[in-house]
Amino acid sequence: MIHQYKNNGYNIVLDVNSGMVHVVDDLAYDVIEMYEKNSKDDIIAAMIEKYTQPQYKKLLQTEEYPEDDSTDDIEILLQQIKEVLDDVAQMKKDGTLFTEDIYENYIKDFKQRSTVVKALCLHIAHDCNLACRYCFAGKGEYHGDRSLMSYEVGKQALDFLIASSGSRHNLEVDFFGGEPLMNFQVVKDLVKYGREQEALHNKKFRFTLTTNGLLLNDEVIEFANKELSNVVLSIDGRKEVNDKMRPSRNGKGSYDIIIPKFQKLAESRNQVNYYVRGTFTHNNLDFSEDVKHLADLGFEQISVEPVVAPPEESYAIGEEDLPFVFDQYDKLSKLMLERKKEGKGFNFFHFMIDLSGGPCVAKRLSGCGSGTEYLAVTPWGDLYPCHQFVGNTDFLMGNVWDGVKNTELREEFKHCNVYSKEKCKDCFAKFYCSGGCAANSYNAHGTINDAYDIGCEMQRKRIECAIMLKAAEAEAEI
Repeated sequence: MIHQYKNNGYNIVLDVNSGMVHVVDDLAYDVIEMYEKNSKDDIIAAMIEKYTQPQYKKLLQTEEYPEDDSTDDIEILLQQIKEVLDDVAQMKKDGTLFTEDIYENYIKDFKQRSTVVKALCLHIAHDCNLACRYCFAGKGEYHGDRSLMSYEVGKQALDFLIASSGSRHNLEVDFFGGEPLMNFQVVKDLVKYGREQEALHNKKFRFTLTTNGLLLNDEVIEFANKELSNVVLSIDGRKEVNDKMRPSRNGKGSYDIIIPKFQKLAESRNQVNYYVRGTFTHNNLDFSEDVKHLADLGFEQISVEPVVAPPEESYAIGEEDLPFVFDQYDKLSKLMLERKKEGKGFNFFHFMIDLSGGPCVAKRLSGCGSGTEYLAVTPWGDLYPCHQFVGNTDFLMGNVWDGVKNTELREEFKHCNVYSKEKCKDCFAKFYCSGGCAANSYNAHGTINDAYDIGCEMQRKRIECAIMLKAAEAEAEI
């Protein structure tokens, strides 16, 4: 399977199964487009018909084939076409173009492996000091009672993770909410306990935290820089955008309070190992301006993601919004190229893509590992597949004392992958998005083995922009 597209002056051919990316000229692009379903004679005839037209002739003039009135244009063109055909045939032989899918059998083997848990999302606080309008967690309470996780429950969660991780050495724990800094003492106590357990069990904890920043202070920043591998800072971008969707409980905006705190934390971490993370909605479809605003404030690690919301919500992104959103991703990618040339580069989370290595095969096929390798823990110790399922008792999997009891549900998540979803099988992006978010699929279609269609469209566009940026980066290094 191949995917071809044009972006920002680049003709890009992605060989889906090998992951190889080819940046080609117009002739090669057209030949490749016809190669699999047409004979060589038909391809040659089509290329001669197209490229002998006056508007295309200039495209084929190179140092090897300069413009020369004494030379037979058809002969030059024919030679070029044959060379391209030979090159394509060689790439196919080398396994860098039109390669076969070898992964479906791998995922069948992967399903048979024993399940280990290697990451927990600790809901340290089902409470929040903001009242974000789009919050899937019902203003931090997950549609239930406000609650803070006790040290005892958190300690048991870490013990459960250690016991369930098998021989896995590196473990991840994200302090999540609501707002986790509303329970900061327990966060500190659990990190201390985790560090004590590392040497005893040959484990290494990677702790992270997501915060809205209202309670961020020097003590928290000092602790974060000592103990936390990553910090996610929630802000939607421009003041008017942020304050409309992320007001405090008294209705006032949060922008002016959090910006100086976020800037201080980012600088204290040398502009790495953090993200400012925003959400764009129908109300700010021009989200590239929010990314630009955050970059202008000095942030170098930025993520602004589309809201996922029921279509009846006024802020929901609809199918009719997609052309404008796609244009915004193109605009953003061009801005990033300009900023990098100016020495003012920044990273955009959804454009970060590794074409040489990337995630392991299992991750490329099955995604984040929700419901199997990754679980969410409520303040009272219940286990759910991930934070977005918390509160839906149909997805209750067990608790941190007794472990996973709903093994049937775990098996359902274990078998969820790009080959179990009809929409993914023939999608060029499947090995980059890994089938998308199970929670988004469930909320859109009532099953984890489907795909959130609007999200898929945006994901495909992001991947195209990310690959284009890599092509531009490679060209700059030549």
